[in-house]
Amino acid sequence: MPAFKPVYLIHGDDHGRIAERRARLRALAEAESGQQGIELFEGEGASADAVAAALSAMTFALGRRFLIVDGVERWKAADVALLAPALAAIPPDTTIAFFGREEGRTKVPDALVEAVRAAGGDVSAEQSVKPWELPKWAAAQAAQLGLDLHPAAARVLVQHVGERQQRLLRELEKLALELGAERSAPVTLDAEQVEEITAGSAERKSWTLADALVAGDGAAATRTYYELRAQGESLGGLLYWMARRLREALDVATRLAAGESAAQVRRGLRMPPKVAERFVADVQRTDVPALRDALATIADVELASRGGMRGGLGEDTLAIAAIAAIAA
Repeated sequence: MPAFKPVYLIHGDDHGRIAERRARLRALAEAESGQQGIELFEGEGASADAVAAALSAMTFALGRRFLIVDGVERWKAADVALLAPALAAIPPDTTIAFFGREEGRTKVPDALVEAVRAAGGDVSAEQSVKPWELPKWAAAQAAQLGLDLHPAAARVLVQHVGERQQRLLRELEKLALELGAERSAPVTLDAEQVEEITAGSAERKSWTLADALVAGDGAAATRTYYELRAQGESLGGLLYWMARRLREALDVATRLAAGESAAQVRRGLRMPPKVAERFVADVQRTDVPALRDALATIADVELASRGGMRGGLGEDTLAIAAIAAIAA
């Protein structure tokens, strides 16, 4: 079993991470002492004087005693003064854990931080990372798991997984397990590898469909469309991916027509380098008017799928006809 310190303080504005740590501590406490060894202080019952009284009270419970106190972000320095003597004399085989979910100006008092440290405890600040700092944060977390995550790969990871730190960390842990990463021999991951591993099967195929449209490959687009529909993908979802990629292609075509070089355009795309190179090359084989017409065609299919004029045709027939028209 793990060695427990007498007191812990976990605080910050990353409420998801704090909840995760609280759940893990409670699970460890139940494994150590059972439910009877845990005392919870929540809501109105999470006052400093109630906690001080509990620490001073005699108990006949066997094993380690755990006190879990929520809401200490609402405490004031005066509350800590009431509790400080009890913290300085925590009984043996007792662990108390304070949890403070900070927000705005609502902060755990500095006096509690000092009292926990003075009692030989552990203070952990769980702070949310700003969105623009997430790739750097993800790379640092990856290094701890035995992964060497290139900056571009970290950006791709955030794009695919989202900005929640817990989800990013879980995805990194899955990558480390899948790739057998060891700290003594880091596994290097570039953007394309992360793109391939983290994108879901349906999402990858949706991009394949959209890219085939941009490239004018009607056969590949039709084949991928039928595969996606067979596995249950909705027409609305597929139209979204097609329209999104065509808009990106139109933006690239417009920039190229305005005189930007292909290299300049590639650097501005949020794609792995090789994917960006292929995408720009595909766009160079078409032009701005053709891409505008393609977007108009997709818009017509979307209107028809929502109850507009279909002319007696099914939605799949309309979609395939649109793919053929765009790729022609």
